[in-house]
Amino acid sequence: MSEQRIHVIGAGLAGCEAAWQAANMGVQVVLHEMKPQKKTPAHHSALFAELCCSNSLRSEMPENAVGLLKAEMQRLNSLIMEAAMATRVPAGSALAVDRDAFASYITEKISTHPGITVIAEECARPVEGEITIIATGPLTSQPMAEYIKELVGGEQLHFFDAAAPIVDAASIDMNKAFIASRYGKGEACYINCPMTKEEYDVFYEALISAEEAALHDFDKESQKELTVFEGCMPVEVMAKRGYETLLYGPMKPVGLPLPDTGKEAFAVLQLRQENLDKTMYNLVGFQTHLTFPEQRRVFRLIPGLEQAEFIRYGVMHRNTFLNSPLILDETYRMKNDPNVYFAGQMTGVEGYVESAGSGLVAGISAARQALGLEKLIFSPECELGAMARYVAYGSLGAFQPMNANFGIIEPLGRKVKGGKQARNKEYALRALQYVEQFKEQLLIDCSTPEKG
Repeated sequence: MSEQRIHVIGAGLAGCEAAWQAANMGVQVVLHEMKPQKKTPAHHSALFAELCCSNSLRSEMPENAVGLLKAEMQRLNSLIMEAAMATRVPAGSALAVDRDAFASYITEKISTHPGITVIAEECARPVEGEITIIATGPLTSQPMAEYIKELVGGEQLHFFDAAAPIVDAASIDMNKAFIASRYGKGEACYINCPMTKEEYDVFYEALISAEEAALHDFDKESQKELTVFEGCMPVEVMAKRGYETLLYGPMKPVGLPLPDTGKEAFAVLQLRQENLDKTMYNLVGFQTHLTFPEQRRVFRLIPGLEQAEFIRYGVMHRNTFLNSPLILDETYRMKNDPNVYFAGQMTGVEGYVESAGSGLVAGISAARQALGLEKLIFSPECELGAMARYVAYGSLGAFQPMNANFGIIEPLGRKVKGGKQARNKEYALRALQYVEQFKEQLLIDCSTPEKG
């Protein structure tokens, strides 16, 4: 066990993954979490790794970039992936989890790990001179936000994130809705609400004219600079881009033939299972910032949801991320302060799995520093390394959050016959071979990891 400790601030997905990786490499970890004493506006429970926006961790297929990222993390003994597999619910070719079971699993694993000490109180700033991973999430508390501003010289950016509503399954009219997965992939586990053109027209006009909610007090200072990450855009903002935008987005009917005719509807809303008991479903792609009464009025115009009971309404909140190419290197370590790492959405990775992946890299990197080992950078041939490189160097134009994708991964350097799918399989094969070699190197450097 290393004599040098690592402090991890924040017990979200990134912080828990970072703490787990470092502790399993033989380093004592102190995990600081302000819940349950203090919560952000987006959180509701006292559990670690709470999922706020969706219960979906997206595709499982390794020829899909986020599916590849999951496979890489599983090979590196990711706690987040272990928990996801233990608490999964049916979701076709996607990986979705029971939120409470998922968070409970991770909380128990972290709390009982012999190498991790949990301090349940707000941490306003890191311990001077000790290695620290800041993983406080997109709604960092004010004292920590002020410290980060001071630390990075004010190089912070803001964007707004939105969450989708959840409805009671028993309130969905299954005489109008039907169960299926797009293109028949995986188990038929989505509830689909089809619409005619006339029904869509009424819904569309109501949506684009509906009243939006006022921003929270903590958002008002940035109200004039409201920007929204493209991958989590409020449905009303998307709709205002054009009449057909939703028909090519969250309401596309392709691959969902109507059971009685075999033909496609004009538009389809999908609802995804939220828990193992199938009592809650979220409106897929319907992140929103409408007022609660307007959500009830507008979304009940969708066939099958006329009597929908909303268990949770959609909300919008401010997310904060760093201008990371000026601040962080490929291990998520600060360029001008070698004792400080960042992990999670604040770094500019976007998505639950991506956030956990950044925590995995930061945790391994910080542990190697504590153990006196040389820096080991993940190759951009894998998604973990490609995301880290994007965070460290960005791309053309202003730095913006990024999901895992094959566009940031190191090119193969050769043509692959068979089109995009064949090429992506080659990417995945190369990436997973590399991750196995990386894992072997970790074992050589750090000896056999402890089991939490």
